Amino acid sequence: MTKNVDAIRRLFGALNSKVGNLPSMPGIFPDYPAPIVRNAADGREIAMARWGMPSSQRALMDATKKRAERLEAKGKPVDFKELLRMEPDSGTTNIRNVNSAHWKRWLGPEHRCLVPFTSFSEYDTIDGKKVPVWFAPDASRPLLAFAGLRTNWTSVRKAKEGEVTADVFGFLTTEPNAEVKLVHPKAMPAILTTTEEYDLWLHAP
Repeated sequence: MTKNVDAIRRLFGALNSKVGNLPSMPGIFPDYPAPIVRNAADGREIAMARWGMPSSQRALMDATKKRAERLEAKGKPVDFKELLRMEPDSGTTNIRNVNSAHWKRWLGPEHRCLVPFTSFSEYDTIDGKKVPVWFAPDASRPLLAFAGLRTNWTSVRKAKEGEVTADVFGFLTTEPNAEVKLVHPKAMPAILTTTEEYDLWLHAP
């Protein structure tokens, strides 16, 4: 995400900014903060949120069971309820199945956001090594947005950090186009490219 705050404000019609002078971000990684555009009481605003929506209860339960088994194998006592409460969840970055009961609570306009980007990467294996392959509409890397979901959530993101309450986001994926499919056949981010699409995503029922 290499465009500045003014570019984001102009393109997405954001009136307010809570991000200060946004530095160029040549790499954005899961569970790190990135700018999003969201609806607020007095219009759209730009805010920072951590990349990764809350994972499903089932995923956390499965991870906790594995942790409990490892502790029991070492002969250590296990308080499963407390272990589950403190299970680290760095978040789910991409949302593929919007029919899942887990995601339905966040599908309404109040939880939608735009995730500005200038290019995105998928990993490919070249000469036995995983390398990022970058995608953009053209060499100028114009500013676009992913269709995102957001919430404010209390959880343990990292064990050393403990329980925190944070603004978090993820974005939807869809069938890959011809270019992305060559590298990542499963899916690609859902990309919005026009003012009408931005408005529709943020407001339509």
